[in-house]
Amino acid sequence: MAASALMNVMIAAARKAGRSLARDFGEVENLQVSVKGPANFVSAADHKAEDIIFKELSKARPGYGFLMEERGEVEGVDKTHRWIVDPLDGTTNFLHGIPHFAISIGLERDGVLVAGVVYNPATDELFTAEKGKGAFLNDRRRLRVAARKTLADAVVVTGIPHRGRPGHPRFMTEMTTVMMEVAGLRRSGSAALDLAYIAAGRYDGYWERNLKPWDLAAGIVLVREAGGLATDVSGKDKALDTGDILAGNSAIIKALQPLLAT
Repeated sequence: MAASALMNVMIAAARKAGRSLARDFGEVENLQVSVKGPANFVSAADHKAEDIIFKELSKARPGYGFLMEERGEVEGVDKTHRWIVDPLDGTTNFLHGIPHFAISIGLERDGVLVAGVVYNPATDELFTAEKGKGAFLNDRRRLRVAARKTLADAVVVTGIPHRGRPGHPRFMTEMTTVMMEVAGLRRSGSAALDLAYIAAGRYDGYWERNLKPWDLAAGIVLVREAGGLATDVSGKDKALDTGDILAGNSAIIKALQPLLAT
């Protein structure tokens, strides 16, 4: 399917930043053996990718506002549009040379998410979606969420709160409850790719708490345009506000929700 002018803008920004990240990712393995490690290098790679995206999107759509991981809120002249951007989702994976990380670019219009791009430059997988136009992988394959209806058949992905983050006791309770009901439980380290994989039918369900809007915006559009649901854990359309996400088809969502009602 031919991409719209808007989607072409988003794809171009993601691919340009992706080329920068791919070059830097190639250096990470060399830095693993150093005493200091690659942490500072990865932080610089993150900032560089965000600079590229900011410049590309600002040039293509002057006046749009931004919400970005590093820059924070950047108010635009156009108050109706806002880019929501994570230049490197899966930083810990990137830091350790694990090729599972992504650029996430979402667009909000009048407070409604209308477009999303999630791009993994390590695998060259590009997930795209526009409101009302469907979700696609690499501009060719139309995406649909998995059709499995029961948790016993489902592979569910989640995020484990890392050191310094809140919610460990609640997560342990939720994990113990869910793992007793599902075919498999996974943790991949990238919320954007978790949502993209839900859209692609690779995972059946996903939940996580205490995320940021830039982790979620693009992936929410992907899931919805692939026929799935993406809400907060209570089932409301408040994921960007609460930081909690629950995604999958309607049957899996309905089955997971009572298990997470803590």
